[in-house]
Order: sequence, then structure tokens, then C-alpha cells
Amino acid sequence: MPGGRPRAFDAETALDRALEVFWRQGYEGTSLSELTAAMGINRPSLYGAFGNKEQLFRTVLDRYFTSPGAFAVEALEAPTAREVVERLLLGAVELTTGPHTPHGCLSVNSVHACGPDSDPVRQEVIARRMAGEAALRRRFEQAADLPADCDPRVLAQLVYTITDGIAVQAASGHTREQLRQVAAMALRTLFQLPS
Repeated sequence: MPGGRPRAFDAETALDRALEVFWRQGYEGTSLSELTAAMGINRPSLYGAFGNKEQLFRTVLDRYFTSPGAFAVEALEAPTAREVVERLLLGAVELTTGPHTPHGCLSVNSVHACGPDSDPVRQEVIARRMAGEAALRRRFEQAADLPADCDPRVLAQLVYTITDGIAVQAASGHTREQLRQVAAMALRTLFQLPS
């Protein structure tokens, strides 16, 4: 028995376009009409390929964390805690101020701009962010270049707080150069480096 009709669109391209819309407008700020227009497909095609809006958003999150946000996982491979933090801070600046991407951070926007009806989406984003913070804590627990009195859990929370702040500042119009200066000062302060 033959399968269904082949898709008349490129699913990867459509997913990239959905990512951009969600990134720019947040989950709640994005309508199905805006998604289908950006993706170049109709609603039945969207539902057939990606499920409903929430399922599409979860797929977009996967893509976000493994493509533009992949620097966060890659940073954990750096040989020292200082280099891990440097890569995370500078990666956050690059991600949130990119010339060809929306300013700000998809996950930060999605956590803060979801009402009660979208709580499952908010909880999904929070869970993914908590998993990233836990991975960072584990990496700091293995770091030989941190002082003995440094609490890896608190340091991981602090680094996430700074990267979230970078995302908020980027969405507010701060430039890449301004945020690189913030990242450099944060790094000097955290690791007590000379200016």
C-alpha cells in the first residue's frame, strides 16, 4: 500500500523559520497564522509534520539547544572552569546579539512571557534550563582551578544569572560590544583577574 503524499515543503527550512518566529515573539506571542506564513505551509501541513503549536515549540527547543545554543554544551568541554565560564559568557553574547538572529534568548523569553494557559511550555523550558545548570554544576565540581571554598551550585546559578542578564540586555538594545565588555568584567570579577 503506498504511503501518503510526499511533503511539498522542506521540513528543516520550515523548522528554522518557526524557530525564528518563536525566538522573536515568544511562545504566547506567536499565532498559528504567523507560524504558517513564516514556514510557507498551511495548518494541515503544520499539524501533519510537527503536531500542534506546543509540539512544534518543543521541536524548536530541541533545535535551538542543539544548533544556535550548542555553545553551552560545548563550553563544558573546556579544560578549566574559567574557560568554561568565558565560553558561556561570550557564547551568550554572540547568541543574543547575532546580526542574523533575533536579539535576546528564546528560553529566557519563554520562561518570563508565558501565562497560565501555557504553563506546560514554561515548565518544559524550565526543566531544560535546570538540566543545563545541573550539568554546569557537575562540571564545576570536577574543576581543579576553583578555590576549595567555592560552591559549584552557587557558581552555576551565578553564571546562569549573568547569561540571562546578557540576554535581557541584548533584547533591550545593548550592543554586542557593550555586552562583551560586561562579559569581560564578569569574568575578571569571578576569577579575580587583573584588569
